[in-house]
Amino acid sequence: MNELRGQAAVITGAAQGLGRAIARAYAAAGMRVALMDVKAEALQQAADELSPSAVPIVVDLADGPATQRAAQAALELVGTPRVLVHNAAVLINRPLMQIALEDWTREVNVILQAAFLLTQAVWQPMIAGGGGSLIYVSSRSGVEGFLDEAPYVAGKHALEGFMKCMALEGAPHRIAAVTVTPGKPMRTPMSEANYPDELKQQWIDPYLLTPAFLRLAGAEALALSGQRLNAWELSEAER
Repeated sequence: MNELRGQAAVITGAAQGLGRAIARAYAAAGMRVALMDVKAEALQQAADELSPSAVPIVVDLADGPATQRAAQAALELVGTPRVLVHNAAVLINRPLMQIALEDWTREVNVILQAAFLLTQAVWQPMIAGGGGSLIYVSSRSGVEGFLDEAPYVAGKHALEGFMKCMALEGAPHRIAAVTVTPGKPMRTPMSEANYPDELKQQWIDPYLLTPAFLRLAGAEALALSGQRLNAWELSEAER
């Protein structure tokens, strides 16, 4: 991991779950990490755990201008990122007719609009820095439909398409873009709220998936750009 030492990362959804596990792995590899989340108290705890390598940036990623300000703050606080990990998402199970417009907009914006705005913010700095990695966390919901998950499924499907465009556009600049699906049920606050009992019997600590994110933060990601990747399989290959 010498390639990553002294480099910077921006991670969304970093207060808990997979995002916090990735932040811990990056900090252990010697990276500076900007942690974004709407949960202020948990985010501060995550930053304190990783101090002085981490800075917390409290932001509602459903809010476009707030997301742009948070991205600028991240660049100022940790410098040009080697990697952006967009992990944040909202999943609330309910049928179509119970989804208010403002809730649909919020849930899709956290997944898709935030991906667009954060990518725009790091794009030119990454080019100037010689390249980087854009990692968008997806799921089975990015390629399949699930009952009562319309905003989440729509957002994740769109994220897959956005990644493919960024991979094409980033190639001349040594910017890799991938989507990563966990590949295993994870024990996170989101899964605790939504998983059926049979999946809870199989779930793993998200930290077991972090070798994949370490690998994808480096230059090797260029060979995988444009692909939808399985974090469990990549992590197993690294162990």
